[in-house]
Amino acid sequence: MRRLRRIKILATLGPASSDSAMIRKLFEAGADIFRINMSHTPHDKLRELVATIRSVEASYGRPIGILVDLQGPKLRLGTFADGPVQLNNGQSFVLDADKTPGDATRVHLPHPEILAALQPGHALLLDDGKVRLIAEETSPTRAVTRVVIGGRMSDRKGVSLPDTDLPVSAMTPKDRADLEAALNIGIDWIALSFVQRADDVLEAKKIIRGRAAVMSKIEKPQAIERLNDIIDASDALMVARGDLGVELPLERVPGLQKLMTRLARRAGKPVVVATQMLESMIQSPVPTRAEVSDVATAVYEGADAIMLSAESAAGKYPIEAVSTMNRIGEEVERDVVYRSVIAAQRPEPESTAGDAIAEAARRIAENLDLPTIICWTSSGSTAVRVARERPKPPVVAITPNLATGRRLSVVWGVHCVVAEDARDQDDMVERAGSIAFRDGFVRAGQRVLVVAGVPLGTPGTTNMVRIAYVGPSSEALL
Repeated sequence: MRRLRRIKILATLGPASSDSAMIRKLFEAGADIFRINMSHTPHDKLRELVATIRSVEASYGRPIGILVDLQGPKLRLGTFADGPVQLNNGQSFVLDADKTPGDATRVHLPHPEILAALQPGHALLLDDGKVRLIAEETSPTRAVTRVVIGGRMSDRKGVSLPDTDLPVSAMTPKDRADLEAALNIGIDWIALSFVQRADDVLEAKKIIRGRAAVMSKIEKPQAIERLNDIIDASDALMVARGDLGVELPLERVPGLQKLMTRLARRAGKPVVVATQMLESMIQSPVPTRAEVSDVATAVYEGADAIMLSAESAAGKYPIEAVSTMNRIGEEVERDVVYRSVIAAQRPEPESTAGDAIAEAARRIAENLDLPTIICWTSSGSTAVRVARERPKPPVVAITPNLATGRRLSVVWGVHCVVAEDARDQDDMVERAGSIAFRDGFVRAGQRVLVVAGVPLGTPGTTNMVRIAYVGPSSEALL
């Protein structure tokens, strides 16, 4: 099943999309990788969903990635004695360590780490930013705040702290249990929520020990300040615009989306743009024009993937949402302006043999108007390096490792095929042409470009480019 677009689609599974028939339809509609949100998924359901995806994968013979999204720390208020209260602009409101139910003047904050880290002048955003407080007096047991933007407040509403660097791990005990459950059943990607620093990523990687790749969700102002270090530590990045738009002014989010997309591409790390991309399709079979433009912008920027959340997990039209994203991706990539935008954003290659080979491969393929670039890759690094160049021809990645194929499902422009490793260079070239012919990327008599690392099977040794002809019997001949 060949996609006619380079950008990938990540679809979240949920109540509207949990059975085999629906997951199959979502894959056929264009989903390349599926997200499982552990905020709403018990372990038995996780195992069921993974087994279903693997069954669909086996029936199509194409690697399908699975991303498990950890919940991360959830900071919430305590309870109110007599139900919801109204907080008025200018009034004083206290958050403290007293477990007694609150009233219109105070409430319990069951997070001593917040009270310990909070400083005068720091903002507190309650209920997804609907209510804004400013800390005026702070101590390890009590914070006196002033209400800047008032509103109705009720039990256990969320608390966000855009100015406060919290000395807490990005993983809670629940996250650790969820992570072990996910690793035990062989998922491909772990999305790490509320990352504040590179150490959060490294902490997760110590537990994962290479069993899955780590995608850092950027949704905190503290992460923006340390973005380069976080990118270096991560395997991929997610622009989590929802929470980012709560803790930062909304007007800053588009610029940060562009910044993160370009920095991740420069580093050769996949980047996913997420949250509210086709939000109206939760209830409507068609999106708004603004949503179409939003999705198109991510495609023009060269993001590796675009994500559906509630649209595919709980909406009324999950198949239509994926199909809409698929059509937008195809149409944008056909636009004559698209290639010039992508080329203008192309970063300079790193000073490594692999990156130099990847740049050369793109130039050769485009100058000779070759129909495809074929990468033999064990770890996936060859395909990722070539995809970083955003070449005009599609990229076919051939790997002997199913886990590699699944992880590449989120990488821009990569059509992955799992096949037995090549015996030698001649076998590699012959089978590269045969597989590309079989999957419709090349016709007999055309030339293809083969990129690989020699000796074969050695990860991270991208050092060879070869032009091959595809013969009339679909075997590649020099």
